[in-house]
Amino acid sequence: MVKVATVFAICWLGIIGSSGLIEASRPDFIDLLMLPQRLRELRPVGVELANVSIAKIEDKAWGLKEVACFADLTRWLEALKNKDFWALKMVDAWGSKPSGLYYGNFYSLGNFDECLSISTQFNSSYIRGKYCLLSVSLGEILGIAALKTRPVNIGTCFPASCSAAQAEEYLEQALHSFSFNISSSLSISESTCQTNESKAWDGLTIFTVVVLSAMAILVALFTIYDYFVGSQAAESSALVKAFSARANSRALFRIVERNSNPKVIDCLHGIRCLSIIWVVFSHVYLYFMPMPNINLFQVISWAETPFANVVLHGVFSVDSFFFLGGLLVSLIALSLMVHTKGKLNVPLMYLHRLIRILPVLAVAILVYMKLMPLVSGGPLFYNGYHGKEACEKGWYWTLLFIQNYATTDILYLISPFLLLALWKWGWKAVTGIGVLIVLLSGCLLATMMVNHFSFLIKNTSGNDLASHKLYQATHRHAAPWLIGFLFGYFLHVNRGKKFRLNALAVITGWLLSLSMLAASLFALYPASRWSAPALSTVEESLYYTLSRLAWPLALCWIVFACMQGYGGLANSFLSSPLWQPLSRLSYSVYIWHMFVVEVTSKSVRTSVYFSDYSAMLKFWSDFGFTVILSYVFYLIIEAPLGGFDSLFRLRKKTTPQQE
Repeated sequence: MVKVATVFAICWLGIIGSSGLIEASRPDFIDLLMLPQRLRELRPVGVELANVSIAKIEDKAWGLKEVACFADLTRWLEALKNKDFWALKMVDAWGSKPSGLYYGNFYSLGNFDECLSISTQFNSSYIRGKYCLLSVSLGEILGIAALKTRPVNIGTCFPASCSAAQAEEYLEQALHSFSFNISSSLSISESTCQTNESKAWDGLTIFTVVVLSAMAILVALFTIYDYFVGSQAAESSALVKAFSARANSRALFRIVERNSNPKVIDCLHGIRCLSIIWVVFSHVYLYFMPMPNINLFQVISWAETPFANVVLHGVFSVDSFFFLGGLLVSLIALSLMVHTKGKLNVPLMYLHRLIRILPVLAVAILVYMKLMPLVSGGPLFYNGYHGKEACEKGWYWTLLFIQNYATTDILYLISPFLLLALWKWGWKAVTGIGVLIVLLSGCLLATMMVNHFSFLIKNTSGNDLASHKLYQATHRHAAPWLIGFLFGYFLHVNRGKKFRLNALAVITGWLLSLSMLAASLFALYPASRWSAPALSTVEESLYYTLSRLAWPLALCWIVFACMQGYGGLANSFLSSPLWQPLSRLSYSVYIWHMFVVEVTSKSVRTSVYFSDYSAMLKFWSDFGFTVILSYVFYLIIEAPLGGFDSLFRLRKKTTPQQE
């Protein structure tokens, strides 16, 4: 779900670029001159409602549900004539014609909270406010072709007893006084409508709240016990440490000096932290772009800037995580196999992985499905969070790590076979894995060429098939993981060995690695401009395939240079002990950041202004709240449940002594 959001946002940007909005930002001169005169004829829509005669809506057969709507509309119109405060609030909550249409402002959200706060009693019944988004094609109404590519969304407020279809019919009558044919130019979808009526909690929501509350209480009790009493027995001490927020906070924020442990690669902390920051940064931008921006057309010109390539190519941050995952799996497992003389406890290996990953993932699914609607709301939250329907239908596939056929855990499942092959056959197995990398890359290349897929935003048209085959499929991410896996074997074989490189070799290594990183990010920049000629399928396919290899290979050199003393300033930066706390928290940040990003994006009440500075402010606020939220869930979920792994190991060590 997290990874799909990136592709979804890129596809959305491609849609607005290819559907005519670029032309809309350059309207015909005659249309531009006529626009002010025509728009002056459009007074605020809500004001027109008071001028609609009740007789105009009486001449029809009303159904049982429509009777309540008709009665409330009648009371509303009468209250408007009497200037009752609640009726005026219902009109006041409406949006109006957005200013700056040619600048990309297609939203006038009105006042969402004012509408939902309306509640007035008539005898034994109440009239409550119902907020809906009215979709209006001003291009059709005004006869301006440049505005036909995108409808305008206007906030409306009606009595809650009226359906969207009834409200739409009533609006057509209210707007009939305009000299435009609008019968097919406006619509209200029931899916955009919201009221303040709260839904009863279902069993799963109650279960989620109870589990989180129980875990929080347990952590609080163990923390108090740890602070005031402490523990005596070793096993009891391990249990206390597993649930104590005091002990887990100390472990999380513990700073270890560089090079204090020869088995630890210090620069990996910096790479991991920069990757997670890049993930959050890109998602903040990609969710900011489709928000109700008053300068939507500026997003199109922004997409042509070099900086946009850093945001839109944030998928390489995921490749960095895959590289790190493959490296650590092989390096740690092979080191253990040295002590066990080549034996690998596969069930225990999977068990440790499940204890580390599954609890946080399961809680995240519950929170996303059941608690997100409780902590968020707004005019744009009518359809919930992105991927809600898929998550509700396929949550069990996520827990089995096969939800989208693209997860490091799929590769982790086959890692024991690769480890045993490396242990038994050594460099022959390396050759076999290298051939596998080439075959998977060739498969990716062929998939793009046969289907003529493109990920350039100006060529993207929301192709879900391309997203599934290129982004979500395992072989799309397999190369970085396998390269990291082989690099871990290289480090294992050469553990403790010092490579003597001359200055020319070091400079060449850094130039090649930085060139591969820069080429991966900016090679498509000239072709990404809207006016630039399109790349051929072969050219784009080669870029897409080779960049998946170049990125992890560049990371191999960076890690190698830092370990061998050739990292210089890069090693000082990446190996700084200050990265360590965030590095330990990175998994929680990766899981929870989309919760914060989506809640803040869909909770907006008014139109916003898109700029790099605004996006930076949004990033730092979202990232800050994400770290805080991740820390809380780390204390009550990840650390306590992950502590069972330590308890299991402790029992395993103490059992022989007890016998």
